[in-house]
Amino acid sequence: METEKTINAKIIAITRQIQEKHPELIPFLNEMPVTIPDESSPEITVKILQEYYESLVTMLTKHA
Repeated sequence: METEKTINAKIIAITRQIQEKHPELIPFLNEMPVTIPDESSPEITVKILQEYYESLVTMLTKHA
C-alpha cells in the first residue's frame, strides 16, 4: 500500500501535467466531488487520496 506522501506526490505530478499540457481541463479540477467536502473538517485518508488520484488519471485518459 502506498503512503500518503507518495500519493500526494503523484497527485501533484498529474495536476502539473494537466496544467501544462491540458489547460482546458483545469476548470474540471475544481468541480470534482472529492475537492468539495460535505463536512466542515473532512478526514483525508490514504484511500480518499488514492481515489482522487485515480479520478485524475481517468479524466486525463478519457480526454486523450
